[in-house]
Amino acid sequence: MPNYRVRYQTIEFDQTDIHIRSLRSNQEFSDPFGEAESFGISSAQWSLFGVLWPSSEVLAREMENENITNKRVLEVGCGLGLASLLLNSRHADVTATDMHPQAAVFLAENARLNEDARIPFLRIDWQSSDDGLGTFDLIIGSDILYEREHIELLSEFINRHAAEHCEIVLVDPGRNNHATFSKKMILLGFTHQQYKPSRTEFSTGHFAGQILRYSRSR
Repeated sequence: MPNYRVRYQTIEFDQTDIHIRSLRSNQEFSDPFGEAESFGISSAQWSLFGVLWPSSEVLAREMENENITNKRVLEVGCGLGLASLLLNSRHADVTATDMHPQAAVFLAENARLNEDARIPFLRIDWQSSDDGLGTFDLIIGSDILYEREHIELLSEFINRHAAEHCEIVLVDPGRNNHATFSKKMILLGFTHQQYKPSRTEFSTGHFAGQILRYSRSR
């Protein structure tokens, strides 16, 4: 049995409710066999995947009306995968990825709680060039630019997995890396726009950041 505590909550959207099992707080920790540590996830970082952050709610709300017709969707650094769960409720072809070994466990349980299909999940390292994921028409993520070294890793990862016609939607809470990341994406052939959501208060907290969108057609 896991020795961390969890909580249950419901995030209400315009057309549906998404039920979530998350960690009780960001103070929870359980890595008895050192699995997370072997992936470079410290005890201070361990809980971050399992907490619902405002950025993830902003992304999920963006996905509520996103065009997903005939699109293959990838969520990068999904954590609890709220956006993937919302897309799954819309019967999207969505795949979720994260580095954390517990992300798959929580994602499967949350899909079950919502009585939806199991979401394909792959634990990946952005540095790997042979992960077998293939390409996607829509790539999404929330608060995944929290380290400067992620600029190069993430941009190259997205470039490898972006289809010829691809949309990228990232939610950034106001960190200092998004401008350099956008310049890198432009060099890779993507156009760029950014904007703030229509509101700043969400059920998961206050959001002071912005939504970043990139697109490419070639």
